[in-house]
Amino acid sequence: MVALGTAGCIDAFTGSNVQIELPAGTPVQARVGGAQGQSELPANSHYTLYRVEGTELTELVRFEVHRLVDLSSPCFIDVGEHVPHPGLHVSQFAAKIAEDTGITDVANPPPGATEPQKIAIATAQTRQHNIEALAADLGGVQAITSASTSTYPQVAASCAAAPGEIPPAMCTDDASNAGRLAACQTVWDQDAAMWEGTDRVLTAPLHGTTYGLVDGNNPINGSPVDGGQFFLDNPLTGIGAATGFAIYAQVDGGTGPGTKIFQSVQVSAPTRGVTHVVLLGPGSPAITGFLAVFSDIGDDSVQF
Repeated sequence: MVALGTAGCIDAFTGSNVQIELPAGTPVQARVGGAQGQSELPANSHYTLYRVEGTELTELVRFEVHRLVDLSSPCFIDVGEHVPHPGLHVSQFAAKIAEDTGITDVANPPPGATEPQKIAIATAQTRQHNIEALAADLGGVQAITSASTSTYPQVAASCAAAPGEIPPAMCTDDASNAGRLAACQTVWDQDAAMWEGTDRVLTAPLHGTTYGLVDGNNPINGSPVDGGQFFLDNPLTGIGAATGFAIYAQVDGGTGPGTKIFQSVQVSAPTRGVTHVVLLGPGSPAITGFLAVFSDIGDDSVQF
């Protein structure tokens, strides 16, 4: 018999886990290619979660809140080997499949249309409907995402995009799709935090990290969506009666913490190692969010 063994050690994670519920009505960032709307944050901004001790703020994590689907984003595209047109702007998906199949009216396909073609156009039109529902200002889905200061290149004025420009969404030829894909991929390769959502899987973006979703409902099937979480290097020990939490919004590159959006109004410890935080936000009546803080999860004899 031969005995095999290994020696070594693994450092335990000594940080914390912060679970967050942001309520519907949390200010969302403006669309990438659109004007800032009322009660929206500028596109070039972020949120920061702070621990508050008296007048001292300790930054815990930066994040952003985006519409899961942003039709104005030049990089809301199809990516991967499984898609029929890599680099196609998704707003043009139904029109492109209609072009591929020759079917413009799903209820009255031409005589020579095949069954796969009929299925393809029906699926494309359903996807288009779902995209519009997910992107809606009222009833759409919003994501809690990684924060980035990167921006996309300029969108070209025509399909004849210059090097470094992104072809407009309406350009659906193979060359435009390839150029769009390359331009977007270049930005993503340079910044792992640059976030771009997709309608295909709510929590698996095209790029960046989705930490969770703002409270609401999936308009496609009516199911509730909510909650996110951050794993922090800070163990967040020593939380007591004088400890508070706050979420500020700040323009990228701005000075100071920015504008306070949420402030803790109740901090309690229902069990050892766990802190429950009630956050009061904007609006009339004010909207309410929540944090659940699991401190020093590398040394937890209670929860795990």
